[in-house]
Amino acid sequence: MAAPARLCHVWVGAETGALKGVNLQRKEATNHVGGSGLSRARGVSALCWGDPAETEVLVGSLDRSVSVFSTEKGKFTGSRLCPGGDGAFCGLGVLGSSVVTAVESGLVRVWGEDEAEEPLQELRAGPGLCRMRQDPARPQLLGTAGRENGLKVWDLQRPGEPLFRAKNVRNDWLDLRVPVWDRDLQFLPGSQRVVTCTGHGQVRLYDPATPQRRPVLDTTFGEGGPLTALALPPGDTSVVVGSARGDVAVIDLRKGRVLRALKGLAGGVRGLQCHPRLPLVASCGLDRSLRLHRLRDGRLSHKVYLKSRLTCLLLNTHLDWEAQEEPPPQKEVKDEEGDELWDALEPVPTPRKGKKRKISGV
Repeated sequence: MAAPARLCHVWVGAETGALKGVNLQRKEATNHVGGSGLSRARGVSALCWGDPAETEVLVGSLDRSVSVFSTEKGKFTGSRLCPGGDGAFCGLGVLGSSVVTAVESGLVRVWGEDEAEEPLQELRAGPGLCRMRQDPARPQLLGTAGRENGLKVWDLQRPGEPLFRAKNVRNDWLDLRVPVWDRDLQFLPGSQRVVTCTGHGQVRLYDPATPQRRPVLDTTFGEGGPLTALALPPGDTSVVVGSARGDVAVIDLRKGRVLRALKGLAGGVRGLQCHPRLPLVASCGLDRSLRLHRLRDGRLSHKVYLKSRLTCLLLNTHLDWEAQEEPPPQKEVKDEEGDELWDALEPVPTPRKGKKRKISGV
């Protein structure tokens, strides 16, 4: 029997449109699907909590709908369309009772509770947007960044112009312009600083409190391959980055060096999140597995194969992650795309081998 939804440690979105709840201690996963069923047109592109108690998961899909999943009831309880702009959701947030959405064309909108209403607010962050995130301590502040669309910090109370607009780094050693491609960003707690990772392998730290608009730290991870995800461990001195090659590492924000590499990944990283109080980081991506690493020694703590290409994840921080219990016999997660077909096929009997006959006179 699958673990109740309220006991799931991690929620994971899949390209098939399924929301997967994972209990790490029991090594169990459950697929949850909205009323319209599985469809790649409804692939999950963004997740966030709908309330501070973490009883509702907001699920942003490729068809530009935002669904509400209740972890207490274990089912979807509502859905609404958030039209406008082009492209998939690249950010999803909550501001009071309102929902904040951002799409790849750069349109950021704030939606009220009434589905029939027009958006309460909107701002245009520029085309090629890759990520929009809120400042957890000041949710009215947003950070946006993308391809040829550098980091900007916005105040939703004054959305006309950004509070901060990053300046590109200086030309390279050949005096050529360095292309801009920020893939993810995070606000560092207790300050105005913002850290980004780029599609060219850089990790950059910006401090809007200083007159300098260029990064105060600029370092390169690995061989310059695309960095796709970024997460903050407890504290404000390091950052965890994941790449399209399946590399995950902890970077020191004081000296710009690699502190630790996390092993065991086999595909591009799409989702990355650190536990806010424990030295743990969860990752998922194209290799269809959810992994949990310990940050202190880089050891792989949990691995759950989920049978679908994964896009994003969300940690339930209200559960006791350190409780130990005897896991039941591991059950397979039904592959929503193909298991029904294989189960319907009749087994083909294996022909029995006959005994060899001796031929007389030979």
